[in-house]
Amino acid sequence: MANNAVDHPAGNSVADGNHDGDFGVTVNDLRGLMELRSGEAVGKIRDDYGDVQGICRRLKTSPIEGLSGNPVDLEKRHAAFGQNFIPPRKAKTFLQLVWEALQDVTLIILEIAAIISLGLSFYHLEGGNSEACGQASGGVEDEGEAQAGWIEGAAILFSVIIVVLVTAFNDWSKEKQFRGLQSRIEQEQKFTVIRKGQVIQIPVAEMVVGDIAQIKYGDLLPADGILIQGNDLKIDESSLTGESDQVRKSLEKDPMLLSGTHVMEGSGRMVVSAVGLNSQTGIIFTLLGAGDNGEEKKAKKTKTQDGIALEIQPLKSEEAAESEEKEEAKPVKKVVVPKKEKSVLQGKLTKLAVQIGKAGLIMSAVTVIILILYFVIDTFAVQGLTWTSECTPIYIQYFVKFFIIGVTVLVVAVPEGLPLAVTISLAYSVKKMMKDNNLVRHLDACETMGNATAICSDKTGTLTMNRMTVVQAFVGDTHHKTIPEASAIKPDTLEVLVNSISINSAYTTKILPPEKEGGLPRHVGNKTECALLGLVLDLKRDYQPIREEVPEEKMYKVYTFNSSRKSMSTVLRMANGGFRMYSKGASEIILRKCSHILDSDGLLRVFKPKDRDEMVRKVIEPMACDGLRTICLAFRDFPASGGEPNWDAENDIVNDLTCIAVVGIEDPVRPEVPEAITKCQRAGITVRMVTGDNINTARAIATKCGILLPNEDFLCMEGKEFNQQIRNDKGEVEQERLDKVWPKLRVLARSSPTDKHTLVKGIIDSTVGETRQVVAVTGDGTNDGPALKKADVGFAMGIAGTDVAKEASDIILTDDNFTSIVRAVMWGRNVYDSISKFLQFQLTVNVVAVIVAFTGACITQDSPLKAVQMLWVNLIMDTLASLALATEPPTESLLLRKPYGRNKPLISRTMMKNILGHAVYQLVIIFTLLFAGEKIFDMDSGRNAPLHSPPSEHYTIVFNVFVMMQLFNEINARKIHGERNVFEGVYRNPIFCSVVLGTFALQIVIVQFGGKPFSCTALTIDQWLWCVFIGVGELLWGQLISSIPTHHLKFLKEAGHGTTKEDIHEEEMTADNDEIDHAEMELRRGQILWFRGLNRIQTQMDVVYTFQTGQAAVPGALRRQPSVVSQHNDAAGAKTLSSPTHLGLSTSSSLGNSAGGAAAPAASSSAAGN
Repeated sequence: MANNAVDHPAGNSVADGNHDGDFGVTVNDLRGLMELRSGEAVGKIRDDYGDVQGICRRLKTSPIEGLSGNPVDLEKRHAAFGQNFIPPRKAKTFLQLVWEALQDVTLIILEIAAIISLGLSFYHLEGGNSEACGQASGGVEDEGEAQAGWIEGAAILFSVIIVVLVTAFNDWSKEKQFRGLQSRIEQEQKFTVIRKGQVIQIPVAEMVVGDIAQIKYGDLLPADGILIQGNDLKIDESSLTGESDQVRKSLEKDPMLLSGTHVMEGSGRMVVSAVGLNSQTGIIFTLLGAGDNGEEKKAKKTKTQDGIALEIQPLKSEEAAESEEKEEAKPVKKVVVPKKEKSVLQGKLTKLAVQIGKAGLIMSAVTVIILILYFVIDTFAVQGLTWTSECTPIYIQYFVKFFIIGVTVLVVAVPEGLPLAVTISLAYSVKKMMKDNNLVRHLDACETMGNATAICSDKTGTLTMNRMTVVQAFVGDTHHKTIPEASAIKPDTLEVLVNSISINSAYTTKILPPEKEGGLPRHVGNKTECALLGLVLDLKRDYQPIREEVPEEKMYKVYTFNSSRKSMSTVLRMANGGFRMYSKGASEIILRKCSHILDSDGLLRVFKPKDRDEMVRKVIEPMACDGLRTICLAFRDFPASGGEPNWDAENDIVNDLTCIAVVGIEDPVRPEVPEAITKCQRAGITVRMVTGDNINTARAIATKCGILLPNEDFLCMEGKEFNQQIRNDKGEVEQERLDKVWPKLRVLARSSPTDKHTLVKGIIDSTVGETRQVVAVTGDGTNDGPALKKADVGFAMGIAGTDVAKEASDIILTDDNFTSIVRAVMWGRNVYDSISKFLQFQLTVNVVAVIVAFTGACITQDSPLKAVQMLWVNLIMDTLASLALATEPPTESLLLRKPYGRNKPLISRTMMKNILGHAVYQLVIIFTLLFAGEKIFDMDSGRNAPLHSPPSEHYTIVFNVFVMMQLFNEINARKIHGERNVFEGVYRNPIFCSVVLGTFALQIVIVQFGGKPFSCTALTIDQWLWCVFIGVGELLWGQLISSIPTHHLKFLKEAGHGTTKEDIHEEEMTADNDEIDHAEMELRRGQILWFRGLNRIQTQMDVVYTFQTGQAAVPGALRRQPSVVSQHNDAAGAKTLSSPTHLGLSTSSSLGNSAGGAAAPAASSSAAGN
């Protein structure tokens, strides 16, 4: 095990010598070398360099001393071999984000309406004597409207611009925040290297080619290297090769270590041979175009399906290109990357938007048709006029006016405040969640969390403190329930115990003084070893002097800890020529190998199997029942007379041991966890614990946390038993079997990462129960990646989590605490409620405005609410209202109800009751004022006013009352579950108060000073008071509505359902189930022909492009990545890859194709939800 020390050049930096600074090897040489594996690599090193030491010499580094750390030398290495930094993909520019936001369907309808409206407003025809052309009632636009005609189109465009800018700004700030976090994570990532003979930790980005790095179990290798010396080194290379087997590394067989792979066992030293873009991970990133599209990068890097990494061919890019081309040639068989479904809320909103849009379209079409028919019948049938050429311009003006009224009805019907409300609500939540220790990586995860029905949590560090401590000990035939005093143990026994713990542990494990005054001491390194070192300190001894006496170089042989051994042993050579071996490990394993034990006098006593059984019964089981992990400490002496044992026969060596002590280690439950779990259970969320620990410890901790409750028949099982129950004879997982297990399962102990993934997948795919489960999963280890990806919401640990886990997650818990998950649930539910509140308000406005415009137009041939007034009501009030209602802070009461589930409609019966109830009140008032207002207020009627008459008081009052009613209804909309007190907690939301007061102030300005553009005339104080009084009536009416019990109103329909089970089954039957969502199907039917045409053109363009450049068609397809998929649709891998440009490679004869081609607008509609 001694280091293969070799003579090495004294000058170990370029700057030292007087040579010209050239290294004996180039970047390309090293790159070529790193592309070889196992035998080939060993042969190449032997032929070209002699051995690894030869490479070190050429790189001017010492295998023992490392580099000198001289800045000039480091700079030269950067210049020659590059830096250890993979540049992140270019951030999307603000303009790109604006373009993405513009793809929203509702916005597109609005933009078109605005442009038409603007165009028509400049269309003024003078000509013909209007008397001769008939006298239609409700003359053509008066002068004010004619002058202000452009205002309407401009106002619509202006509001679209506001929505787009807000959306884009949110995306941009989120991206910026995440980049900041990313760089923070990268800066914190350090690695151990040797410089000037000192072992130091440096940031990963500062590593250079020629550095000597120390590697150990659990490391993620930050650069490529060649092994110099190793003990039992095993590497998981699945992230690069897709091979799940661990690869054993050694100097003779396979010394090549690749960046991005994980050290699963052992330790060693390597010389860094390639960094940054020249390392294997860097090469793959370059191939995937780290600069182009992060989505693909993520999809391909380590996205796994059922835990098996996708095979990537990093070294043969032509093959990769060919295989991609083949994939695109058959678009129905998608790339295997599993896509996360669209978020629950997005699905419901898309569906609802489509339903509302249809209704609005029908209403506006009917309005236009009625107006035109009425006009035609009145002019040509009743008045008996004929159509003459000089009258044509006048008639056209009439038709144009009718069309504008129709467009106004449509604009009012489409709830364009919706995308804004969603964006604001999510962005506001994400910002606030940062304070609650939740760093949200994908916006929609925040809202999905509100629907969570199950949380599968790790034990260590999440439910517990992740600070192992020894709480019980069995030493010298005595079972101490608390830590014994040093005087209670015989000095000889104490000596052996302290030496055993201090020497037989990784020297990187230490206990450091606390960072803050009064804080807890810091545990560095392996947690279990820290607990044992803590015991040494509790016994008033110090481990440091012992370690200094026996440095690592003096250790004769080390059997490192690994998952199959479950023990660690260190051999020392004694002064008398014999050897002493210290062992420690899981008690059930070490005790089986013990033949003696130290008794109360510190002497050896024979330890028979029956003694062992008694000890298990009397000591180990009671400890395990208290939730303790039992560790046995033992030693063995090899006398000098016996000669040197055969160290490779490990089973013979680690045998015939003498037991020193058995200690019980506990990771205490975090004090705030039991309450958090109770909250989850009250909120209808099942918490399950999935841990690698043994079943007794798991059960004990679960009971302390409140996951297992007394007198409940919940299941606790081990991974082995779990697998036996859910797999058939062939070893395949069967959903029916799983469905029998998971509903009762609360604790899964001794589970492997695959078990975790199987469980999560099983729960998500299950059809037991009324609704599909929404599962959140916590994970910290690299091996949790697949489960985190599969879950609806993956939480990675910010402190203990590995990079791989963070990459696979949706939310990062910056404090690793379970209570933060409960805060995430609260915020998620709040987002959902905020959007429902806004919908309730918005739809009331829309229903009333549409009916008023429609009936008014049909009866008086002119809308009582003018287009500009409608827009003020619709856009400004809605935009402001979305701000007011979407920023309500969450309350604890959100955790008192069950999750909504996937199929619960967005608009519940209660909300529908509120919407219709308030609409009735508003319509009655408006129509009363419209047809009898002049009598009530004693003024001139505004109906059928002659041409060019100034705005009437009558219509101004109608408009003002309408706005007042909306304002007060906004306060009603704060509650959606039929609560009585609508003012509750209103002071906690300053935004709401300021929006309501601000809107009121603006309304005063518009009415008093708006004049012709707004068709308003100033009102007296009396009239104002009446308007406000009628508005306040809304609050009283609201109380009346909430008194009506909802369950009597069976006729009320709900709206905005999620996908039902039947839909899901149908969906699975379509080959294209990756993309099709039923709401999107609605949008598609008209688009399919259009896309077929588009596809044909794109195919032809691709073909032409390919012939011009002589390239494969793939770059042609990748050239035009559609920017439709908004950046936080991180379901992207599959979505991006199946966009229309990719399908362009195949002919579009089949419907399946064109449906796939429709993915882009479908995605744009989903952006409505973002």
